[in-house]
Amino acid sequence: MVTSSWVAAHAQTAASRRRGPVLERAILDAALEQLSTVGWNGLTMEGVAAGAQTGKAAVYRRWPSKEDLVADALRAGLPRFDAVPDLGNVRDDLLDLCRRARDAMFSQSGLAVRSVIHECDAAQAERFHGVIFAGVVEPTIEMLRQVIERGIERGEVRADAANGYVFDAIPAMMMYRSKMCGSEWSDIDLEEMIDQLMVPLLRRSAS
Repeated sequence: MVTSSWVAAHAQTAASRRRGPVLERAILDAALEQLSTVGWNGLTMEGVAAGAQTGKAAVYRRWPSKEDLVADALRAGLPRFDAVPDLGNVRDDLLDLCRRARDAMFSQSGLAVRSVIHECDAAQAERFHGVIFAGVVEPTIEMLRQVIERGIERGEVRADAANGYVFDAIPAMMMYRSKMCGSEWSDIDLEEMIDQLMVPLLRRSAS
């Protein structure tokens, strides 16, 4: 007869057999789970170890500090952006990108990033700046650049629109509304932002 204590012991034994990349992946996944649920302030090395079904020593052997663990968890868990959309016009391309960004913001890894950004003090946040910039900011801006430059080539977008201020407009608006206003960015909200902000901003002047 299989008892609950046997099941628990069997699970613990199986967990203890994990080594190398399998165990490391379980620990990183547990760290992302903690970040997305209890946030940076609530994350503990003990909690991560419990979530990964391993011992605290196994975590500390690989990551001597909470900051080291979280940095690697973010690198491993940040969403990977697909190819830039080409739907035939800049308005639909931007809307597609915004939907992807919205979905990423509210994914597990997105919630983890937001907990780090919102809860860390200045010194702690600096530790993760490079990770977030390389994994989130740069890919997003590069995709926006390609969409806008393609719009210029089509003749839809004014020639001087491919600049940093324009590229920053969508990420800045989405982060501001999300953080300060609690916006979850419905499809209607995204369409209104594109139609009321980005399309007029990019439109060529009447000649």
